[in-house]
Amino acid sequence: MENEPDHENVEQSLCAKTSEDELNKSFNLEASLSKFSYIDLDKELEFKNDLIDDKEFDIPQVDTPPTLESILNETDDEDESFVLEDPTLLNIDTIDSHSYDTSSVASSDSGDRTNLKRKKKLPDSFSLHGSVMRHSLLKGISAQIVSAADKVDAGLPTAIAVSSLIAVGTSHGLALIFGKDQNQALRLCLGSTSVGGQYGAISALSINNDCSRLLCGFAKGQITMWDLASGKLLRSITDAHPPGTAILHIKFTDDPTLAICNDSGGSVFELTFKRVMGVRTCESRCLFSGSKGEVCCIEPLHSKPELKDHPITQFSLLAMASLTKILVIGLKPSLKVWMTFPYGRMDPSSVPLLAWHFVAVQNYVNPMLAFCRGDVVHFLLVKRDESGAIHVTKQKHLHLYYDLINFTWINSRTVVLLDSVEKLHVIDRQTQEELETVEISEVQLVYNSSHFKSLATGGNVSQALALVGEKACYQSISSYGGQIFYLGTKSVYVMMLRSWRERVDHLLKQDCLTEALALAWSFHEGKAKAVVGLSGDASKRKAIVADRMVEILFHYADRALKKCPDQGKIQVMEQHFQDMVPVIVDYCLLLQRKDLLFSQMYDKLSENSVAKGVFLECLEPYILSDKLVGITPQVMKDLIVHFQDKKLMENVEALIVHMDITSLDIQQVVLMCWENRLYDAMIYVYNRGMNEFISPMEKLFRVIAPPLNAGRTLTDEQVVMGNKLLVYISCCLAGRAYPLGDIPEDLVPLVKNQVFEFLIRLHSAEASPEEEIYPYIRTLLHFDTREFLNVLALTFEDFKNDKQAVEYQQRIVDILLKVMVENSDFTPSQVGCLFTFLARQLAKPDNTLFVNRTLFDQVLEFLCSPDDDSRHSERQQVLLELLQAGGIVQFEESRLIRMAEKAEFYQICEFMYEREHQYDKIIDCYLRDPLREEEVFNYIHNILSIPGHSAEEKQSVWQKAMDHIEELVSLKPCKAAELVATHFSGHIETVIKKLQNQVLLFKFLRSLLDPREGIHINQELLQISPSITEQFIELLCQFNPTQVIETLQVLECYRLEETIQITQKYQLHEVTAYLLEKKGDIHGAFLIMLERLQSKLWEITHQGENTKEDPSLKDVEDTMVETIALCQRNSHNLNQQQREALWFPLLEAMMAPQKLSSSAIPHLHSEALKSLTMQVLNSMAAFIALPSILQRILQDPVYGKGKLGEIQGLILGMLDTFNYEQTLLETTTSLLNQDLHWSLCNLRASVTRGLNPKQDYCSICLQQYKRRQEMADEIIVFSCGHLYHSFCLQNKECTMEIEGQTRWTCYKCSSSNKVGKLSENSSEIKKGRITPSQVKMSPSYHQSKGDPTAKKGTSEPVLDPQQIQAFDQLCRLYRGSSRLALLTELSQNRSSESYRPFSGSQSAPAFNSIFQNENFQLQLIPPPVTED
Repeated sequence: MENEPDHENVEQSLCAKTSEDELNKSFNLEASLSKFSYIDLDKELEFKNDLIDDKEFDIPQVDTPPTLESILNETDDEDESFVLEDPTLLNIDTIDSHSYDTSSVASSDSGDRTNLKRKKKLPDSFSLHGSVMRHSLLKGISAQIVSAADKVDAGLPTAIAVSSLIAVGTSHGLALIFGKDQNQALRLCLGSTSVGGQYGAISALSINNDCSRLLCGFAKGQITMWDLASGKLLRSITDAHPPGTAILHIKFTDDPTLAICNDSGGSVFELTFKRVMGVRTCESRCLFSGSKGEVCCIEPLHSKPELKDHPITQFSLLAMASLTKILVIGLKPSLKVWMTFPYGRMDPSSVPLLAWHFVAVQNYVNPMLAFCRGDVVHFLLVKRDESGAIHVTKQKHLHLYYDLINFTWINSRTVVLLDSVEKLHVIDRQTQEELETVEISEVQLVYNSSHFKSLATGGNVSQALALVGEKACYQSISSYGGQIFYLGTKSVYVMMLRSWRERVDHLLKQDCLTEALALAWSFHEGKAKAVVGLSGDASKRKAIVADRMVEILFHYADRALKKCPDQGKIQVMEQHFQDMVPVIVDYCLLLQRKDLLFSQMYDKLSENSVAKGVFLECLEPYILSDKLVGITPQVMKDLIVHFQDKKLMENVEALIVHMDITSLDIQQVVLMCWENRLYDAMIYVYNRGMNEFISPMEKLFRVIAPPLNAGRTLTDEQVVMGNKLLVYISCCLAGRAYPLGDIPEDLVPLVKNQVFEFLIRLHSAEASPEEEIYPYIRTLLHFDTREFLNVLALTFEDFKNDKQAVEYQQRIVDILLKVMVENSDFTPSQVGCLFTFLARQLAKPDNTLFVNRTLFDQVLEFLCSPDDDSRHSERQQVLLELLQAGGIVQFEESRLIRMAEKAEFYQICEFMYEREHQYDKIIDCYLRDPLREEEVFNYIHNILSIPGHSAEEKQSVWQKAMDHIEELVSLKPCKAAELVATHFSGHIETVIKKLQNQVLLFKFLRSLLDPREGIHINQELLQISPSITEQFIELLCQFNPTQVIETLQVLECYRLEETIQITQKYQLHEVTAYLLEKKGDIHGAFLIMLERLQSKLWEITHQGENTKEDPSLKDVEDTMVETIALCQRNSHNLNQQQREALWFPLLEAMMAPQKLSSSAIPHLHSEALKSLTMQVLNSMAAFIALPSILQRILQDPVYGKGKLGEIQGLILGMLDTFNYEQTLLETTTSLLNQDLHWSLCNLRASVTRGLNPKQDYCSICLQQYKRRQEMADEIIVFSCGHLYHSFCLQNKECTMEIEGQTRWTCYKCSSSNKVGKLSENSSEIKKGRITPSQVKMSPSYHQSKGDPTAKKGTSEPVLDPQQIQAFDQLCRLYRGSSRLALLTELSQNRSSESYRPFSGSQSAPAFNSIFQNENFQLQLIPPPVTED
């Protein structure tokens, strides 16, 4: 079998002649399609790189290049493609007789980039690529195979080989040779059934390069060689390989005296044919023994005559696929292995596949080997370097979603794959796109399973080879000259690529016109895949395809009209044409055939009114995007009428401004635009159609002037018209066309002059006698003063300083002044706009305008002294703009300031003072202006802090701020405080003196001193004296006594004695207690609190009948809690006697009311008071011994007289607490003892348990541990199951030296899991010969190994590797939080420094604490609250 296909590629010969002349007559055009691959190679390379160096490619010089006709008339037996029996399948009429395949040579992506795995089903490729392959039955050969089985007992077909002839082997040992002519005649029948009985079935066939010899391999191992010219048996070889094995493959190499065979023992042999003294002999040499791995597929590299000088051919390369790897070996000059490549993971039943092909990569032609086993195809590019060595580089591999059983190159870009369910997949190699899928189960493909199982010799093969053989069909598929032949049980099928025309026509036959056009367009653009039959340069190819597309488009238009539904709703017809007509328009425009579109196509579609309408609507997007210019007048007219009829007037306007309308009836179009309010279109038609620029302005003025003059509000539409008019005037004056484009350059000056003349007309045409002068300028000023003046300003910018331009400018300015100043119906804002405009013009360096200064004075008067106070801010803003635009030079400054102050224009005053650097006066402006008064703080801060102002200016501002400090504080205390802290820090006392109002002073000091106010003040730099802080505390006691304690906690500089006096003055007892405690007088603080508590208790006991919810009880509880907290805070630092001096008076105070109340009549609150007393006792118990408490109670004179009933509950409560805590202690001890016993048992069991390695080889060097003979090498086994040589681990740096001991880490676990876990770092080891080394667990502990005393002194546990490993096991056994773990956690929390012996993970982060687990529950009484 020759798996080196691609007649379309480099291997094709241009000049070799065939010896069999009779074949010439039978060749049809397909021969020409398959001939010119060498030229194709040139074309491919040219496509990649326009300039090719002839020397680089060793391309011979040709004096007279051959003509296409001479090449077509040449024949070559190796190029002869097979002729189909059924000529109707070929559609010969449509094949271009001057064409050949362009898809012969492909470049490959270098490198092995991972591509997306194609695990999901691909989209249907038929719509994209059409039918790429043509497949047909060879009826003549198929009939004769069936006939031979019946008549001469030939048996079923078993193998096929194709060259210029077709050879089919049968199960009874016959080889049938058929011609590849029209008749498919049987040429020879080689062998006999008697020999077949002796040798078994033919299991493999091979034909040599010149089609003169046939090799047959048999199921029982024999090999025969036949002469195909005479039909003689030349050799019968029985001793070439071990007996009892079937021949799986037999292949000729390029050397006719050398063949390769592969038998079912998995061995590969080289057969050398010699002829000495007329005697034919065969020598056999074993290339690969089946004992080292069974080879089940071989593929020699074949090169065609034109590549016979390729440097790689001298090596006679052979690819072999065993069950585990690929080998590429060279047979010449001496046997050498060039590459081995393992498969990786795959299904053991999948079939190894190999296929060679020459491809062009980066302008060099080299062989590429495709190999596959399963669902991934790997491509290897084989090159020879200058030194003579062979290099193999991986290319992008192909991921599939199916398992392959056959791989065939059809040309260098296209491969054909057969999957295990007998589906063919045609794939473009570079893009990995699936072009077509063909079901070929009808072929009933022959499988070679029986030969792989060697059934004819007793089935003595390995199970692995037999499993592969289940799907093997190596001998049933043969490719030659771009055709692939498939051998079925009763038939032979052939497949080949269709030509481009055939692919298009195939879609047309199936009525897929849209797909046919899309496919043809992809041929036109050069984006199609697997193209056959397009020749010449790009322009020639495009012309050929374009002609075919035009034919299809006519057919498409006829079909659209013919298939239009005759009856039914108009919407159905519209939908039909909306689906069809855009396709015609799109392709006509893509092909740049407007002539076709507007003549034949339009005439054809105009037969149907609906189709005509849809056609016209399709043109719209192309016109709007300016892709379609030069429409014929008839179509343009129809287009406007159509949209007008459909009431789509906006669309009409958009279309008109993109069209050349000179060929239309302009008056009619203008009338239509005006009636339908299409003002843009109307202006466009006037400008472009008649070069008339003024008429549209007049028309628009007539609409907007009357309502403006009458003082009415404009309608929305009139506003739109006015805006259009302004934009239009602006465009005309700037030389731009409206609404898009530019006015022709020669017309620009003329248009400007016309527009100016129009604007400054004294009266409009057809004016009424009442009309005021300059109506056009007046109307525009009334419509939008600011925008109109902006338009004029832009125009003045463009003016050249010629005499006429200067006159126009002055004239317009005079008219503007006349219209606006002499009229009272313009607002201050409008008048201000005019004078701002004038000020800007006058401020220009090259100004030529003259304006009377008295006009500016009038404007100032007008803005500053209105009749009423309306529009105050507007008038101020207008005047400010006027001054900023340069108008200030027109005024006398002192008068301006006077008028501004009088009119309360503070921003104007600020502007003027700023110019004169009178910054202190600006502060007054801010303070008086209610809109901007809060900005004064930023202003003062900026003047005082930003460099650039003189010292005098800063001093004046500073003084002004100081004078107005009371106003500033009342405005915003916090901002004022920030300002004082920043710029007046040395004068705070002066500021305080100025603040006479106590409330203001309080607010100011709170902002200054209380950090909670959110002001960022550095208190250290401020250095406020304690007296100021105390003044603030006194004010706080007056105005906000509840906040005093909280504020004292955040304040810093105050003196305790003075502050205590202040709080005592205002009788704030809690605050005084807080301060005394802070001072250290705990007893004094306690006495104050106790006094308060006693007074509250007295209130309770002496009140009348009241409800239980009396608030005074809550007060008692709060005061008591605060007193307890005071005692608890300070008891830690007191001796026993001092503690009792605190706690016992408190207890006494709480029990006193109970003593007073008569036992017969219990007090209303007695129960509540008892529970509070119990609370005091519980709190005391943490600091005072229980006997002392009991003794104190019993010594009390009240209780000493036998009244123990009242305190019985208290004492029983204390005893209960004691009992509970004693029980808790005993239970905890018991549980921990149990835990310790369980843990020790498990530790002991883990230590004594053996380790079970997962494999018997080292996980690093992959050698069996027994094979390494170094005496010093030790075997290390980890608890994870990995096994290593100690040398290998040392090389990988998996050792740690701790205290002179060697610690090992598992290489695989630690490299795949970079987090250093203890269980992996110390999953140590049982060695082959281990000395019981001790390994320190705590990596944070460092100690010199030479100091034994230090070792003895430490209490940290030292565990050996077995113990550490056992402990890991124990940690894994525990699922939840063990009691042991609780203690470990607690011990760790106590001292983070001390070593924790029972930690599951050495680097366990703190947040993994078991106490933070949401399921963790511990039922314990909480300890007393203590505060440090």
